[in-house]
Amino acid sequence: MECNNCSVAELKFDIKLEGETNLAVMDKVVSHLERRDMEITRKENRLLMKEQGAKEFLDFCLHLMEPAKVQFRIDKGGWNKIEEMEQVFNTEWIDDVIRKELLVCHYQPIVTADGETFAYEMLARFHHEDGTVIYPNEIFPAAKSRSRLYALDRVCRMAAVRHAAVLKDVKAFINFIPTSIYSPEFCLRSTTNLANELGVDPRQLVFEVVETEQVDDVDHLREILAFYKKKGFQYALDDVGEGYSTIELLADLKPHYMKLDMQYVQGVAEDADKQKTALRFLEKAFEVGSVPLAEGVETKEDFDWLKQQGYQLFQGYYFGKPAKEPQEVTIVPA
Repeated sequence: MECNNCSVAELKFDIKLEGETNLAVMDKVVSHLERRDMEITRKENRLLMKEQGAKEFLDFCLHLMEPAKVQFRIDKGGWNKIEEMEQVFNTEWIDDVIRKELLVCHYQPIVTADGETFAYEMLARFHHEDGTVIYPNEIFPAAKSRSRLYALDRVCRMAAVRHAAVLKDVKAFINFIPTSIYSPEFCLRSTTNLANELGVDPRQLVFEVVETEQVDDVDHLREILAFYKKKGFQYALDDVGEGYSTIELLADLKPHYMKLDMQYVQGVAEDADKQKTALRFLEKAFEVGSVPLAEGVETKEDFDWLKQQGYQLFQGYYFGKPAKEPQEVTIVPA
């Protein structure tokens, strides 16, 4: 069983033409591309080709066809408007980032109410070959446009496991995108094999469901988390308080850790509405057996309020920013 989505294999474009004008010039399109030595397959009103052929097609389409009646998709993904194809070409640099693993992991501490380091979240930081930084708000849209989210997620997970291997007596929280996992047994095999190879205790790793991609198939997410649990790993729900991380899902999945979204953490000491949300999810976390963790803590006031209510773990700039090496935590005095 092979998975092209976990690699950076050459993209395959499926282009669908509609409208009398577009269908009338299909033969000309095929002849034009074949003269340019491009591989192309015609199936009724659709054309299948590789990326170089798609670049040639786009120029032809914009000048001689009705672009509004042309759609494309990549590797059996969702259909897109033809004008979005240019963005796919412009983000080709993401392939190098993944293929050459141009990323490092930074460590951000997660602490107990007493300020002791309980874990580190492994946060990927990306860069081009010349060393210039690529920010998350660039990398993930680029990966999505080229259908590389799957491959990017795998590279990040593998790098995080390798960095986690240097930690002693503390846990490592590792992010993953649920929609990047087709079959847990297959897609996560390389991750579990690497952990075993490096001698990392499965109980040390906490796989964190991030909300970069919305999860519509809860049954599939449950299957993924069951796989992690069977292998001895723990899991956490991130950004709890909005999106799919609702009270109901928290009760359904019963994660080992519940991370309250920072929008309900920052300023909570002075905001009655945020306090209601924080307390509602705290109560549910205790009810289902999840450890409540507040992320995005930046002030002593918020830390003290959350601690007094019963939150057990904390993460945020108040305790330390992401760093290339694990750092000792110092609680800022009042």
